[in-house]
Amino acid sequence: MNNYFALAFENDSLTFLDQTKLPFVEEYITTDSYERISQALERLEIRGAPAIGIAAAFALTLAIKMNSTQKNFEEAFNRLAITRPTAVNLFWALNEMKKVYEVSSDGKNVYKKLLRRAKEIQRDDALMCEMMAQHGISIFHKKSTVLTHCNTGALAAEGGTAFNIIKNGFEHGLVALVYVDETRPLLQGSRLTAYELSKNEIPFEIITDSTAASLFLKKKIDLVITGADRITAKGDAANKIGTYNLAVLCKYHEVPFYIAAPTSTIDTSISHYSEIPIELRSSKEITSINEKQITLENYPCYNPSFDVTPADLISGIITEKRLFTFPYHFK
Repeated sequence: MNNYFALAFENDSLTFLDQTKLPFVEEYITTDSYERISQALERLEIRGAPAIGIAAAFALTLAIKMNSTQKNFEEAFNRLAITRPTAVNLFWALNEMKKVYEVSSDGKNVYKKLLRRAKEIQRDDALMCEMMAQHGISIFHKKSTVLTHCNTGALAAEGGTAFNIIKNGFEHGLVALVYVDETRPLLQGSRLTAYELSKNEIPFEIITDSTAASLFLKKKIDLVITGADRITAKGDAANKIGTYNLAVLCKYHEVPFYIAAPTSTIDTSISHYSEIPIELRSSKEITSINEKQITLENYPCYNPSFDVTPADLISGIITEKRLFTFPYHFK
């Protein structure tokens, strides 16, 4: 059963599960270095928008424990800010920590104050995940076959976003089977979501990303639910590359398409998906798997980590506050 965790802060150190090793090895790494945490974010050892924000909050706290000067705070802040540019939770968490630092004139206690806020962010995320699960139960109108993309479970947030809704639906007898997109190129679906579904004893089948359309044609999908890394003020959503494909399929086949994310994922400063920065990653993620070449390394590649789904393709956005429907007004 469920006996794993993504992040834990104890004894002035952060312990995290290296998600790049899953599902074969459950390796936990403990560090008190903000630079090591920054590297973990870049390498996707720690991933998932809410978890990225939580890890960054603890990383900034550890940076101040080492050196509480303004210069060091700014260096650590800027270093963490460039790790994952699409995930708005990262910037939200960093700015929350910045607010605490700026009003803490007592250098001796600033570490304790930052640590308290980081723990609050982690605790609040767990509560938000539970509230999303409760609000999300309403999307199931019968015992359903669900398709999901990437990973949105306890590896990505404190309890999970879309995954937690699926889990709650299963516990209420409303989920019969989960189809798991493998999620190329880094296989977060087949490696991580399958791992979590197995841990929670929820029936699932892994499919290639290109299999999804055939399942829609055979009317085997009742609904699709994913997470999001950034949502605009009007409801456009950036999520793992391949999400837009599913939204278009849902629209054509008249299948509900839902997104689950905490309100910290909503970026009210932007109103159109074209304003969302899209992270481009190394071509090696396409040309190799687990460091084994599957095509020539020098072939040119285009490897965006995310795509965007326009708001009018999204049936509903589930937050800790409630289920929002199009047109979106997050107030």
